[in-house]
Amino acid sequence: MKHSNLTSNILGCAMKVHSKLGPGLLESAYRTCLAHELRKNGFLVQEEVMLPITYDSIELDHGYRIDIIVNEVVIIELKVVENILDVHEAQLLTYLKFAEKPVGLLLNFNVKSLKQGIKRFVM
Repeated sequence: MKHSNLTSNILGCAMKVHSKLGPGLLESAYRTCLAHELRKNGFLVQEEVMLPITYDSIELDHGYRIDIIVNEVVIIELKVVENILDVHEAQLLTYLKFAEKPVGLLLNFNVKSLKQGIKRFVM
């Protein structure tokens, strides 16, 4: 499946979750429900994947945790915030770099329509 088709299908699952639950829940609730919906649709899903950072042959484990990885290709970073900030985008870009994944989705579930809370990144 090409990346654009994959992300479109992922976003369809995310929109279904958001339309059923609406805004206002904890990030962990959306993560669990989105992972469930993705699995129902045949995707390989990993949740809360620890991401060690390596510097000069030293592995640093400082609690970096990727919310969801889909089909070992797309990183999904979930937020429940008033506005997506530059720091949220930087976090996802860092995850993409160190996990060596090509595509990332930053999803803010604290919006009336999920379309307002989607940012897609390609490395």
